[in-house]
Amino acid sequence: MMLGTLVNTGAIACGSVLGSLLKKGIKAQYQAALYTAMGLAAAGLGVNAIVQNMPKSTFPVLFILSLALGSLVGAAADLDGRYARVSAHLPGKNLGQGLCTGVLLFCIGTLSILGPIQSALYGDNTYLFTNATLDFVTSTVLASTYGIGMGLAAPILFLWQGGIYLLAGVLSPFLTDALMVEVSIVGGFLILSSGLSILNIKDCKTLNLLPSLLVPPVYFALRLLF
Repeated sequence: MMLGTLVNTGAIACGSVLGSLLKKGIKAQYQAALYTAMGLAAAGLGVNAIVQNMPKSTFPVLFILSLALGSLVGAAADLDGRYARVSAHLPGKNLGQGLCTGVLLFCIGTLSILGPIQSALYGDNTYLFTNATLDFVTSTVLASTYGIGMGLAAPILFLWQGGIYLLAGVLSPFLTDALMVEVSIVGGFLILSSGLSILNIKDCKTLNLLPSLLVPPVYFALRLLF
């Protein structure tokens, strides 16, 4: 039973409802301040992930290669443009941008990736319960800025963690500490780029960078094969 994932999913849903209720009491003139706060928070979390993990990296140029190749693939597929066209139909101002940031924060992290594996193999939900607490607070704050639509991140997280849970036996030997470090570095840059976009400093088209997350796993897989 995916108890930890269900709790994590429920935490995001509840946080989104609570945040949307808080949003109704916030005057329009304070919305800009909230957007700025969200941008700064995302940028700070991204920088923190980069700074914490980069000294642990044994492949110091892999993140550069990952971002370069990933951005080329993403631009060719026009991931950002496709998402923008779909999110234009979503209710709420800038909800698409908020969802992109939220999904990155909820899904790209050690707790969210290793948690389902710990749960599936050992019945240990500690990582996921901890992640649920963090995600509850994060979703509440995001929903107070972007509205109830942030709840759409809950089923995305469920599919993400559920897939890892079901494939835990296959993924467990592959998800080494070294790989998680490289994924965390790239993920940190993606979260930072999302923050810069929210702050209107630079439209980094974060979704075009998403394929970058696949480069470290592919690189490590090739090293095992050859």
